[in-house]
Amino acid sequence: SGFSFREVMDQKKILLVNLSKGLVGEINANLLGMIIVSKLQMAALERASLPEDQRHDFYLYMDEFQNFITESIATILSEARKYRLNLIMAHQYMKQLEDNKGKTTVRDAVLGNAGTLVCFRIGPEDADVLQKEYAPVFGAYDLLNVEQYTAYTKLLIDNTAAKPFNMMTYPARPGNKELAAAIKELSRLKYGRPKELVEAEIAKRSKLFEVFGDQKPGEEFGPGPEGKLGSGNGGMV
Repeated sequence: SGFSFREVMDQKKILLVNLSKGLVGEINANLLGMIIVSKLQMAALERASLPEDQRHDFYLYMDEFQNFITESIATILSEARKYRLNLIMAHQYMKQLEDNKGKTTVRDAVLGNAGTLVCFRIGPEDADVLQKEYAPVFGAYDLLNVEQYTAYTKLLIDNTAAKPFNMMTYPARPGNKELAAAIKELSRLKYGRPKELVEAEIAKRSKLFEVFGDQKPGEEFGPGPEGKLGSGNGGMV
């Protein structure tokens, strides 16, 4: 409730959510992930009140998204495009897209809504599924034995599936660490704010002062000189 997902989408803001299982635990990470995906779906559907030309593209990146699989994912894949919610989902293999009961609703939604397919080397089970998409040009054996830096591609052109073909890609180039550091520094100077100001603003918005009295952000919390809760030497916030 501390911020609006709709505002994040409409005002082109960036929302970063760290759901590392090592930090919050597996159950908490899965639960929070499903809640956030559902909130973003609702925010996207609320865009129906906006004219189509005012709906800015919003890109949702989900790493290891099999942990957040719900029926809302299938709904987003089929309905959220007109509300300009774009999905980039990363996982390892097709079996992960089945729920605990073996239903393939999400997997079918992914394949059914992907117009263009680019397939690098994959495993046997995935090859059995995807060979149907490339038939009769390529079979499961071809998908299992793709050469390095090449892929089998099937394009959707003017809403018509083109004949699959083999495509060669470029190998990854070495990164420029100096340029990356310069870009980060430029971003920090242009958009960064002092940590103290941000913490004070968070405390003001969350009304922490009403709870902690004269407690200031960053100070230790404990009994004050008169035994009242507030700034002191004991404990921490």
